[in-house]
Amino acid sequence: MKKSILLYFSLIMMSFQIMAQSYDMVIKGGHLIDPINKIDQIMDVAISGNKIAAVKKRIPIEQAKKVVNASGLIVSPGLIDMHTHNFFGTVPNRYLANSFSAVPPDGFTFRTGVTTVVDAGSPGWRNFELYKSQVIDQSKTRVLCFLNIVGAGMSGSHREQHIDDMNPEMAAIVTKQNKNYIVGIKLAHFMGFDWTPTELAVEAGKLSSTPVMIDFGGSNPELPLDKLFLEKLRPGDIFTHAYAHVNGRTPIVDDSGKVRDYVFKAQKRGIVFDVGHGGGSFLFEQAIPAIRQGLKPDVISTDLHTGSMNGGMKSLNNVMSKFLNMGLTVQEVVAATTSRPAKYIQRKDLGHLSVGAEADVAIHNLRKGNFGFIDVRGKRMKGNQKLECELTLRAGKVVYDLNGLAGQDWDK
Repeated sequence: MKKSILLYFSLIMMSFQIMAQSYDMVIKGGHLIDPINKIDQIMDVAISGNKIAAVKKRIPIEQAKKVVNASGLIVSPGLIDMHTHNFFGTVPNRYLANSFSAVPPDGFTFRTGVTTVVDAGSPGWRNFELYKSQVIDQSKTRVLCFLNIVGAGMSGSHREQHIDDMNPEMAAIVTKQNKNYIVGIKLAHFMGFDWTPTELAVEAGKLSSTPVMIDFGGSNPELPLDKLFLEKLRPGDIFTHAYAHVNGRTPIVDDSGKVRDYVFKAQKRGIVFDVGHGGGSFLFEQAIPAIRQGLKPDVISTDLHTGSMNGGMKSLNNVMSKFLNMGLTVQEVVAATTSRPAKYIQRKDLGHLSVGAEADVAIHNLRKGNFGFIDVRGKRMKGNQKLECELTLRAGKVVYDLNGLAGQDWDK
């Protein structure tokens, strides 16, 4: 009889415990940085299913089926890399459009806390359908896209010089038909002394009510950069490779080390300055003087492809770390990879950990020590701090766990 009573009460207690576990996961004790919600302090984050269920100073562990101890670590929304190239394929001599230099997102995102990538113009309006079936539909990473104004996409060489393949009406139609995936229009690599491609890209942006990202330069003589900033682009349009010094484009920092006056005017006007590090588009001799004079990037991104990831760029964590060591705060670096890119691509659902938002979360370790960083010419900058991704959640599921934060000891 006593055994029956004890068993009965044990079952009741177990049922109460199960009922009390109202969250699938609670991330405990991490320093939460969520710029949209103006949170910059130690907070707990609870997840139910694929959604953020609660953000509080203290959530009892009894309410969680799984607890992740983030003490001493930084918790942020899942990172957004606003400049990548993911149209991987096997077509020879097509550069980043269904060819070998592009990379599949899932192989390079989650390990750096990235849950959303924005492809910067790899597909065009002619081949977006193939891109969607081959990349977007096959990836756990959320894949968005700037559509190339060139119908054939970023296929390299002479194929990106065809003005007759730059059709703003068709680009706008494809963008509107795929508004869940296409967030803007891209122009890149045009080499002629001609404003027509810029004007066609902006026209496509107007027709589709989306921003334009431009990789400017390549003409000889150079097209005037101040005219691009102050006349051709609209507020909200994006100037990528901001800290580059390449042939055919005026650098934002002049030979005396001074940021050109019209560059500050452009940023104040609403032109978005994107890092777009890449394999050839980031120099410390541009970035360090610019930041010291107050020209900080609006967005930090990688320009991810096989050339950049094996060079000075490496990963989004590495690029973020460069800017930490150049004087940006952790809060600024997180904003430049979460809330700001979400704003510029017009995706209010991303870049924050509001209750009800999809549970894309990144947990970072800010390591202290002696580190070195290189730019695209192999020039080194020393640093004493480096961000490293510890754990990534995509839609509430653990997709990367460096040190087993979300794991259970094997012998328990």
